[in-house]
Amino acid sequence: MTKRIMHIGLDDTDSTRKGCTTYVAALLVEKLEKLGAKFIDYPGLIRLNPNVPWKTRGNGALCLRIEYAEDTEEKIKETIISTVEEHADLEFRGTDPGIVFFRRTKIPMEVKAVAKKAIEDVVRLKDALKLLAKFNGEAVGYNKCRGIIGSLAAVGETFNGDHTFEILAYRTLENCGSKRMVDEDSIFKMEKATEPYTFNNVDLEKRRVIITPRGPDPILFGIRGETPEIVKKAFDIVKSLEPIERWVIFRTNQGTDAHLKQFHSLGQLRPYTCVIAKGTVSANPKIIPRRHVIFSVKDDSAEVDCAAYEPTGALRKAAMKLMVGDFLEVYGGVRAPSKDKHMTINLEKFRLLKLAPRIVYSNPICPNCGKRVKSMGKDQGFRCEKCGQRYPDFLKVECKLKREIVKGLYITSTRSQRHLTKPSRRYGMEKRNKSSVEMINEWHSP
Repeated sequence: MTKRIMHIGLDDTDSTRKGCTTYVAALLVEKLEKLGAKFIDYPGLIRLNPNVPWKTRGNGALCLRIEYAEDTEEKIKETIISTVEEHADLEFRGTDPGIVFFRRTKIPMEVKAVAKKAIEDVVRLKDALKLLAKFNGEAVGYNKCRGIIGSLAAVGETFNGDHTFEILAYRTLENCGSKRMVDEDSIFKMEKATEPYTFNNVDLEKRRVIITPRGPDPILFGIRGETPEIVKKAFDIVKSLEPIERWVIFRTNQGTDAHLKQFHSLGQLRPYTCVIAKGTVSANPKIIPRRHVIFSVKDDSAEVDCAAYEPTGALRKAAMKLMVGDFLEVYGGVRAPSKDKHMTINLEKFRLLKLAPRIVYSNPICPNCGKRVKSMGKDQGFRCEKCGQRYPDFLKVECKLKREIVKGLYITSTRSQRHLTKPSRRYGMEKRNKSSVEMINEWHSP
């Protein structure tokens, strides 16, 4: 029997009221195996550009890569389509599911490029459809069909560079909507047992568990880490207090900063892009309603606002300590300008590269009696009130104060980090065209 390879992309089956595209993929893992399909990689969970206004909750697209018998192809497609139609929230405005069937052994560079652009920027539906036609791919779309873009991007993301893994445990559908029942002490135990090879399990600032989502979807909890082995070990430590229907390990771009693109000048920034850019602080931080912090940076080409919102915690506190003249590298998503707001970078992190001096000026000391003198008026010098001595030529004394912030990288608190944001724990653990097992061996070597 002739064997063939198929890459199956899925996107945008969920809504704010129910559903989860990873759950659809988890169901399909079981169904496709029953049809004789063999998986040639872990299911792929690809987080797309988090700044597009039409995104779903986590803006994640999925890819299943299988080897299958040629005579089962139509049954495989029928199973995928019927499963998506059964579990997608097709009646919800803004849910635009898409499915892509891509029958090639190797993914073309043009499709990989679309994946990269969909993670960093914006891809048009007509461009995705044009590319599918060029490579004889097939697509099924619903409503506005926007999910076809994410589905093609998921096919194109092959994780040749840095990547991580996530194990997702799913509750039974009848429990969706109720509070998730997981033993919190076991989660803190898991965090201690698996650090630093898992990440974003708990927020130590608030002593808050963050592996359990709050929405109406079927995910019970998700654990992210460097290898499949470590996330499975973590899973085994966590104690669920309600039934787990199924679990799946995904290969993913989460925690990699894959969405951030370097821009050489602030004038190049465009709305909805995810950027890394450098600039000098041009307006001191100020607190606006709801305790958000706003400051401005500029270079020779433009000036833009930067926002550290209240939930960012540690990042917001660090931003408040900046001052005019500080030189920064900023990371975040560009929000489009509006009538009363400038174009703004919503900060995920910043790197303080150079500190401006903090200087204050004070009245000089009387050399005769040691008391600080007082001004006699503009350009009239100073007079000592204690001994009466006058100093018409004295000037104020410059004093350099210690700054409350030091050079370095400042990242939003764990509880408010986006899926794609690389946390502090992962710096130095990036995978560069190596398997995750090889990387773990390197980290443990003397």
